[in-house]
Amino acid sequence: MTIHPITILGEPVLHRRAAEVQAFDDDLRLLIADMHETVDAANGVGLAAPQIGVGLRIYVYNFANDDGVPDRGVLVNPTLLLSKVPGTDPDPEEEVEGCLSVPGDHFPLKRAEFARVSGFDGFGQPVQFEATGWFARVMQHEYDHLDGKLYVDRLIDRWARKAKRSRKEHGWGVPGLTWLPGTDPDPFGH
Repeated sequence: MTIHPITILGEPVLHRRAAEVQAFDDDLRLLIADMHETVDAANGVGLAAPQIGVGLRIYVYNFANDDGVPDRGVLVNPTLLLSKVPGTDPDPEEEVEGCLSVPGDHFPLKRAEFARVSGFDGFGQPVQFEATGWFARVMQHEYDHLDGKLYVDRLIDRWARKAKRSRKEHGWGVPGLTWLPGTDPDPFGH
């Protein structure tokens, strides 16, 4: 297995819709294993293939939940059905997200509290479950990556301005920027 560099905001693969997986083969399963290895090294809770430069509709997760779903898994060609996102402002203490492709930053974001998730595992077998609370947030966050969206693209104006300033200060928003988990300093201080 290989730990891959994580692409940073501005890499084109992060900003376009990923392609459907066509073949459930050994290459796909190796990619999934590499993604698990990479998210573990990054101390993350999820990782989408575009975050390692691969424009395919795959994400892995490692998140303890109360929904009876295994803590560690993969979704290939997933779909999500969401509850309504509340129209209130996000709580700056309780609803803060971060992203491995926006390393070190955290901003409040309102998300749906429920997601019905379906897709396939690495062998093409159907996977279906319901996610609530923070587990639903993880599912939405990773799914957004497959549609070319980052959580900072969804921030309300107040936080979007702060994210834009941070992006400018870090020099993000251009192709070619990455960080390597396990080698580069952990941007989240784990």
